[in-house]
Amino acid sequence: MLSIKNIQSGYGLSQVLFDVSLEIAVGEVVAVLGRNGMGKSTLVRTLFGQLALQAGSLQVDGQDIAGWSTDRIARLGLAIVPEGRQCFPNLTVREHLTAFAAQRNAASVQQWDAERVFAMFPRLRERAGNMGNQLSGGEQQMLAIGRALVTNPRLLVLDEATEGLAPLVREEIWQCLARLRQEGQTILVIDKYVERLIKLADRHVILERGRVVWQGSSAELNADRALWARYLGV
Repeated sequence: MLSIKNIQSGYGLSQVLFDVSLEIAVGEVVAVLGRNGMGKSTLVRTLFGQLALQAGSLQVDGQDIAGWSTDRIARLGLAIVPEGRQCFPNLTVREHLTAFAAQRNAASVQQWDAERVFAMFPRLRERAGNMGNQLSGGEQQMLAIGRALVTNPRLLVLDEATEGLAPLVREEIWQCLARLRQEGQTILVIDKYVERLIKLADRHVILERGRVVWQGSSAELNADRALWARYLGV
């Protein structure tokens, strides 16, 4: 579905990504790992057209999307749960889920709508009339995920979706992602909880100073704890 080959990107004269490559097949879950400041969010911004591609190629289903606008890329079926949630403060929970509703994955057997999101996150049903700025951090994160799901994405991208959450809420998010995987949702996830990602993802990509320094399966990552200390430890 997604093919990223030897891309280079950055901010102005500051290059951040150097020949980064990864691929995601339909129904696969891929995790991008690395310490803070290693280029993970830059990768996401480049994928969604928020940063200009300096070199390399970005393809969805073999179609080159380099230079496309963010909204055009989204209409291909890519949806993001952004770092920091970015909920609209003056929209209610239900208005978020109504405004973003779309059909971007015709192959999906069961479509996502507000009611299905409420079934996954009952707390959002209880707060359906609350504005975005009246929600707790955990509730905002649930809303950010629900907002992405109601677009019925072909590829769901999560950038630090469990960052700063209370343990119980974080566990609820992990359970949500596990369910999405079981249902065949294609996912690209960026997070720091390696042990949870090993259970969730099929493959992992480690970034170090804007370069891919390792790629492999969950079994391979779990077996090589030296990688954790070298590239993921604080």
